Amino acid sequence: MKEYSGIIDKATHTVRQIFADTVPKDYFFHDLHHTVQVVEAAGQIAASLSLPEEDRMALMLSAWFHDTGYSQYYEGHEVASAAIAERFCKEQGVDALVTAKVKACILATKMPQSPATLIEQVLCDADMAHLGSGHYAEESKLLRKEINTVFKKDIGKKAWRRTNINFLKAHRYFTDFARQQYEPVKQAHLQTLLKKEEEAGGSAVDTPVGKIENVPDLSVKTNVEKEGMEPVVKEKAPKAKDKAAQTRTERGIATMFRIMSENHVSLSQMADSKANIMISVNTIVLSILVSVLLGKLQYYPQFIVPTAILAVVCLTAVIFAIRATRPTVSSGVFSEDDIRKKKANLLFFGNFFNMELKDYEWGMKEMMNDSEYLYDSMIKDIYYLGKVLAKKYHFLRISYNVFMFGLVLAILSFGIASFLGMN
Repeated sequence: MKEYSGIIDKATHTVRQIFADTVPKDYFFHDLHHTVQVVEAAGQIAASLSLPEEDRMALMLSAWFHDTGYSQYYEGHEVASAAIAERFCKEQGVDALVTAKVKACILATKMPQSPATLIEQVLCDADMAHLGSGHYAEESKLLRKEINTVFKKDIGKKAWRRTNINFLKAHRYFTDFARQQYEPVKQAHLQTLLKKEEEAGGSAVDTPVGKIENVPDLSVKTNVEKEGMEPVVKEKAPKAKDKAAQTRTERGIATMFRIMSENHVSLSQMADSKANIMISVNTIVLSILVSVLLGKLQYYPQFIVPTAILAVVCLTAVIFAIRATRPTVSSGVFSEDDIRKKKANLLFFGNFFNMELKDYEWGMKEMMNDSEYLYDSMIKDIYYLGKVLAKKYHFLRISYNVFMFGLVLAILSFGIASFLGMN
């Protein structure tokens, strides 16, 4: 297993990058701050336990990645989070058993929480640690603001208070540490909410609750409807399975493009290596011809023709090898019209190296905002890489054929010349 601290450092950097680049800014509760809080809580709970190193690593990785799925979709984000974590673990060479534990921990946080192992219990309690913290009220306001913004709803304070009361009543911590440290504070928050509800002239109804963080599936829907208010959510969100399937499809496409690009680059490097071999060998032969044989031809005139044949063969082979590696330089400029008509392929440096940075940034953003344009550019990039490879290997084949047959011809001619010279 790779060094523990190094993997966690890379995970920290990766997750911070995900939240900075892809998680929407209007996720006021499910942001990087919440993830850091979960990581810290997981570390505190784990410190009270004697966990093996691989379990501790799986716990901390799952704590960092447990909400990264919000970069793809809101409801059912646990599936996406597990997939992102699995991809990271594979890239870093993390043991398969540890990777499986990471995925299981993340999926266990889906409400209703269903932890089966100790580290899954730790992560579930860490994910809900804010319920038993001094900043619960602020976190609750951020979550309400997030839901109202994301789902374009207007959940009132009364409905939100009842949601929180029912959720706090239904929630249970799993680990001894959480029951000792968080539960008393959570109960104090519950009593405060009950008191406010009583002062408002209402009473919290004990109804089953889903994951409060995954609203709009609010458990207080029944209460809201009884009061004649608009239900929090009427429309059904796409099923998590469908979204997971879509994610797998997109990931499969990305993997396909990556593998094809890597294969093309590898083949290009092989072609360049073969061309370098051909250039090196033939230039050495030509150097020997010039420095040794040419000065002796006046004494051995029968070798003039064989020497000329060998020189022509080597020179021709070098020319075609150089043509195989000779780059083609384009103008390096694209126009705004090229972008709007989706003609320019900005994935190839030859189409933009003479452009200003701001123009290139604009073009790239236009391409990234249009998935069809992006995929078309990737397809074109793969296609033209293939065309370049075909050209390289065409010239290489000519170079090797000339060298192979020409070398045989030159050796035969030297043999015949030697035989005639002896006679």
